[in-house]
Amino acid sequence: MKTVVITGASSGIGLEISRLLARKGFNVLGVGRSEANCRRAEEMILSGNANAKFTCYVADLMQQREVVKVADEILSYLDGNCNGELHALINNAGCVRSWYMTTEEGYEQQFALNHLAGFLLTYKLLPALKKARGRVIMTGSQSHKGIRIHWNDVMLRRRYNPLTAYKQSKLCNILFAKGLNDRYASAGIRAYVVDPGLVNTDIGNKETGALVNFIWSLRKRHGVSPEIPAKTYAFLCEQEPTPEGLYYYLCKEKSYSRQVTAENANRLFGLSERLCGIHYGEVQSL
Repeated sequence: MKTVVITGASSGIGLEISRLLARKGFNVLGVGRSEANCRRAEEMILSGNANAKFTCYVADLMQQREVVKVADEILSYLDGNCNGELHALINNAGCVRSWYMTTEEGYEQQFALNHLAGFLLTYKLLPALKKARGRVIMTGSQSHKGIRIHWNDVMLRRRYNPLTAYKQSKLCNILFAKGLNDRYASAGIRAYVVDPGLVNTDIGNKETGALVNFIWSLRKRHGVSPEIPAKTYAFLCEQEPTPEGLYYYLCKEKSYSRQVTAENANRLFGLSERLCGIHYGEVQSL
């Protein structure tokens, strides 16, 4: 049985990915922010399928110490139950903000959760991904187009615009995937970004101001059910041989921003390593 880790697994898109992959016979390890939501997700998935394998870990991935903690818990589980192998890591957890807010490290929250959390978690789980020649999948957005990385002020401290911060974090997702492929494709690891499109979830209603909350409440009514994008994540987990593309929408490759270059990916990789206090190191082909 292949094991998949999914962040943001207790609600929205992540919950539907978890439900679908568990139904398809994967061993799903979810990560959610609250104990109550994690237990609710477990009950929903297991009650609908007595044979499902789903366990949800609690961690606030906004904070790097929490990323490290849950990664160690997952690695311990993988070593004890899965021969140390991880078939896929789905970095799905994300947030929207209305104003400038920071983490314990002083990092802007959208940049921290939407990008750095997945960057650090992938690093921690890399040995298990290497062993399984696994896949890393990010939840992206079409909004990554038409934006550049603000290299001189990546946290946008001087002139904060929450929409700019969100768009930049989504560009970071695809640059990270590009950087992973450039470094680890030779070791059998492949990275992808899924554009879920407009989806009816509560992402814009969590810890946002009244205006953003109101606008998102109206806009999400036009979104598809999370069950629709969940199929693309399942497609990327199941396909053999491993798909060659980078950016997917409705199970098909899609064009992406011209900003997605090796130069920008390398620059983001170096910056993210410094912000997380890690170094991915040299890849060893398997």
